[in-house]
Amino acid sequence: MNTTKKSALLMASLSIYRKLLQQPVIQAFYELLNAVDQPIETFITAWGHFFSLLCEQDCSDDWAGYLTRAVLYDDNVFSRAAAANQTAALPEPTMKAVQRDLAVLRRLSLLKPDTILSDYRQQSEWRYVVRELPRWENGQPVKELAYEDKALMSLSDFYRHNGCGLFARYRAFIWRNKDIQPVPYPDSITLSSLKSYEIQRQAVVDNTLAFLKGVHSNNCLLYGDRGTGKSSTVKALLNAYAKDGLRIVEMPKDKLGEFPLLVEKLASLPLKFILFIDDLSFSSDDKSYAQLKAVLEGGLAVRPRNTLIYATSNRRHIVKESFAERSGDDVHVNDTIQETLSLSDRFGLAVNFSKPDKQQYETIVEGLAAEKQLSVDRDKLLYEAERFAISRGGRSPRCAIQFIAALEAEQTLSSSAVTK
Repeated sequence: MNTTKKSALLMASLSIYRKLLQQPVIQAFYELLNAVDQPIETFITAWGHFFSLLCEQDCSDDWAGYLTRAVLYDDNVFSRAAAANQTAALPEPTMKAVQRDLAVLRRLSLLKPDTILSDYRQQSEWRYVVRELPRWENGQPVKELAYEDKALMSLSDFYRHNGCGLFARYRAFIWRNKDIQPVPYPDSITLSSLKSYEIQRQAVVDNTLAFLKGVHSNNCLLYGDRGTGKSSTVKALLNAYAKDGLRIVEMPKDKLGEFPLLVEKLASLPLKFILFIDDLSFSSDDKSYAQLKAVLEGGLAVRPRNTLIYATSNRRHIVKESFAERSGDDVHVNDTIQETLSLSDRFGLAVNFSKPDKQQYETIVEGLAAEKQLSVDRDKLLYEAERFAISRGGRSPRCAIQFIAALEAEQTLSSSAVTK
């Protein structure tokens, strides 16, 4: 039996990492190995199909890296146990199967295209076609599988620090169609790029750090004027602490009734999750806020210890109120008011982001200009920034960011024109 056919049989026998065979590129590779004893049309079709899929992944020069990275992000009984630091509880036959699978996958990643071609029993009149087939390059396996004898320990360590499956590959998610779906390109904003509001932001950071360390922490409401950096603060937390096991799942307000389904999927995972509800507000006749109250406290579905709820709102009490409602025909007006206010009270931490005054706005503008290394006279910078704010309806950090972006674009275009 030649090397290629033996490799196909080994690939077919994968057990713990068997789900890898469902991935299109890996499945195409398996079909190619099995085509080694098939007619020329079948063989070259399988070859072309695999190579085209590999090119689409920009991995024609790194087949070993592609295959072994898939190992890192596979969700299976071993990766889940390792992520929870519970591999000692797995039966010995399971651990032996893991070791065998890892050895097979590493060997497959290093199988060279010339070896497959030499194993193909080609008809003499078609040899020139086979010779002209494109070749991929193997590259190197990821460091966790670089050495066969250390692969099990290295992978266990990877899963323990990065989680398993979807949560090892991605850090931002959204709850959609009753499932957790990844956000491949989350906002890359950092805490250092956010100007001013240091006291407010530090309160949120301290609460998040306590959460990551397993210390008592609170659900958090970030409220205040529009454009003051409430949502940006939450997004920046993810970029700062993803390496420490923090993940964010954004949950639309209209899906709060599905909270038990979400926490059921998260409760057993070894990572820490912020459940993010952005721009939260309710009208007075919108009774869905009762669902959020149950989520925060009082519902049968207890919030797991590895989750916190962070919400942003332009309203301190979230639910819109009016004087007419307070003087209406409700017999127990005070009870109605208390019910409305009780929602915001269930956030243990409430942080106010109010609209900046002129001095604070100018500080933000100057900080952003320095960060972008823009060359402009200070008086002119602040004068133009104020004009920009007036045209946009008022000062805010968002307005400052937009002004600096416009100024940077203007200077870049001017510089390009001079160069030409």
